[in-house]
Amino acid sequence: MDPLKRILLPPKNKSFFLFGARGVGKSTWIDQALKYDLKVNLLENRTYLELLRDPSLLENKVAHLKPGSWVVIDEIQRIPELLTEVHRLLEDRKLFFALTGSSARKLKKGGADLLAGRATQKLMEPFSREELQASFDLDRALKWGTLPLIYLDPENEIETLEVYAQTYLKEEIKEEGLVRKLDSFVRFLEVASLLNAQQVNGEAIAREAKIPRSSVDGYFSILEDTLVGFRLPAYQPRAKVKEVSHPKFYWFDTGVARACSNRLTQELDSGWLGGALETYLFHELRVYNHVYKKLRSIFYYGVPSGMEVDFVIELEAGLRTKKPHVVLIEVKLSKKWDRFWNKSMSSLQETGALKVARSIGVYCGKERLTFDKIEVFPVEEFLTELYQGNIF
Repeated sequence: MDPLKRILLPPKNKSFFLFGARGVGKSTWIDQALKYDLKVNLLENRTYLELLRDPSLLENKVAHLKPGSWVVIDEIQRIPELLTEVHRLLEDRKLFFALTGSSARKLKKGGADLLAGRATQKLMEPFSREELQASFDLDRALKWGTLPLIYLDPENEIETLEVYAQTYLKEEIKEEGLVRKLDSFVRFLEVASLLNAQQVNGEAIAREAKIPRSSVDGYFSILEDTLVGFRLPAYQPRAKVKEVSHPKFYWFDTGVARACSNRLTQELDSGWLGGALETYLFHELRVYNHVYKKLRSIFYYGVPSGMEVDFVIELEAGLRTKKPHVVLIEVKLSKKWDRFWNKSMSSLQETGALKVARSIGVYCGKERLTFDKIEVFPVEEFLTELYQGNIF
């Protein structure tokens, strides 16, 4: 296996941002996928301080390049002011830029909108099943995640994940000044990781982490902006029943969630692993949706009684005279499928509030099953169908 052969492709003749959490392989991918003429690494202290003092010096660095040349700037969020220079050089010198970053937070404040229309956005995540192929191990993915630096070094999983969590706190949070009280954020991280794949209940999280309720939403925003987590919104098709409105939160990688919850040396129970399976499949749905430009909205559906559908893929949004068109997906850790689990998908379809293209169960068994209108796939077979374009 080529250890870092990714399915993401760079755009042709168009500048782009490449976002992704630390350790997902952005720099390695750039080196392999793009024939660039100059690389500016803002993690190098000398380069960082030089351009921080005077962003206009970027022009001196690219002065020798011909129009059409590619310039890579690593960790662009460290100096958002450089985007003004990048924008000017795009116009005046006709250069192409690949701008990598592990946080969109500073760029939002620093003027990333200056490049609107002139630079597309790419997102890199940990390894997907499609990239790992024969090396894919579901049990390992659930327990340790699929970050390249973890997956390719199985003998040092615990140590590497522990250092990764500490590095995230030190470099992304403390040094960037994203929070005032790091100890409060650390307590929040542990609670948020323990509640991975669950509904966001701000008051309960504030109580458990011993932080003000007003801090919770801001802390979740930090996790999203630094690309280590994603909120999954609740789907509300107005099916004439009371519907859940709170989002769910999923970590970008199961191993990192485990590290932040201080469970690296503990045996994992079925509750944790069930959430990890949902987390991993949400990761695969995101990767496929982004890389193959499907651009589908992804939700979950729930009602207060507890009935829930893990993922709702919206193929077509509803209009005043047209019902939304969706794919329903229910995920279970079990190796044996219980027909009771069909009920949530069947109940939602029976409301008549939407048009269901397919209802799909995903489980850890080996046999493909069909129950009336519900198809049940083993995990790996589902992922094969997903990347063949047969799910959505």
